[in-house]
Amino acid sequence: MCRCLGIRRSAYYHWLRYPKSESERKNEQIADLIKEIHHLHPDMGYRRIRDELAVNYEMPFNDKWILRICRKIGIQSSIKWRPKSCTKAERNPVYIAKNYLHREFHADRPNEKWLTDVTEFKYYTGLEVHKIYLSAILDLCDRRIVAFKISSRNDNALVMDTFDEAVFSEPDSHPFFIRIEDFNIQAQRFATV
Repeated sequence: MCRCLGIRRSAYYHWLRYPKSESERKNEQIADLIKEIHHLHPDMGYRRIRDELAVNYEMPFNDKWILRICRKIGIQSSIKWRPKSCTKAERNPVYIAKNYLHREFHADRPNEKWLTDVTEFKYYTGLEVHKIYLSAILDLCDRRIVAFKISSRNDNALVMDTFDEAVFSEPDSHPFFIRIEDFNIQAQRFATV
């Protein structure tokens, strides 16, 4: 049989004594751990599985090695759907605001045109990530900040509090109040109370 298959007899007897190589046995051990990790965390891809093996099991491996084993046993991460974000442009917007400014970002008099936007900042306390939001109103005449507020939440109250402070500081003004959102300029005429 060895002569017909072109195999040496010593190789055949070695295979009888050691049917699986050391690397194959190691791959099977790793595959069992990968199955266990995937069962607990089905959203993990091969890179995060590799990190999990290195940190929690103290078994550092190469990305490609883990990827090859994952492909062999048919493990893939489940797809995470991106949540709807308030800062992304809508593909099919229901309402498009009229462009009152026509890209004329200059005002001849103070308190004629105001711009507002909310900016997100990140800061760290140790390894923990925190976010704060800055809402500011800018006068297009002299580029001064009319009012600003800082909050830990990005909500309508932050914008309205900023607007209330601007109206309080400039009670005689009747500006165009413009909100910049996703590069579309939305403008609305506000009459101060």
